[in-house]
Amino acid sequence: MASSARAGARTDQTYRAAGLQEFAGWIEELLRARGYDIDSPRGGGRSKLADDAGVHRAAVSRLLQRQSMPDLETMRRIAAVLGVPLREMLIRSGRLTEDDLPLTGAGRPADGEEHPWLSPEEAACRMGVPPELRELFARVARQFLPEGA
Repeated sequence: MASSARAGARTDQTYRAAGLQEFAGWIEELLRARGYDIDSPRGGGRSKLADDAGVHRAAVSRLLQRQSMPDLETMRRIAAVLGVPLREMLIRSGRLTEDDLPLTGAGRPADGEEHPWLSPEEAACRMGVPPELRELFARVARQFLPEGA
């Protein structure tokens, strides 16, 4: 039984390492496409990304050296700098699947659907906004909604 658990752990580690390898390669392609010099030893692209995103340089280095996956906040900041939707980052990183983050017709109502959008209160609940902050979240969110929505 113990050897079975060890084998399962090795398989899980192998899977995570392959996912990290693939994700880091994708990030490198994005960095190069956006002009970050990550290939020359003194290019400064890693440091520039860290500075632009407001994250620790070590987090960027660990990702690009395939040592560890960034935490959610680091991923969010890098996504913003690279102009990539956080949804895509989370899916490509293997943290979530497309089923976990379904698209609903890019915000357009489905045929016969009366209420295609979540209310700000519903969104706050689904996003895990703490109860004491949900009213504030809803007020701020309403500022960005079209009239009558």
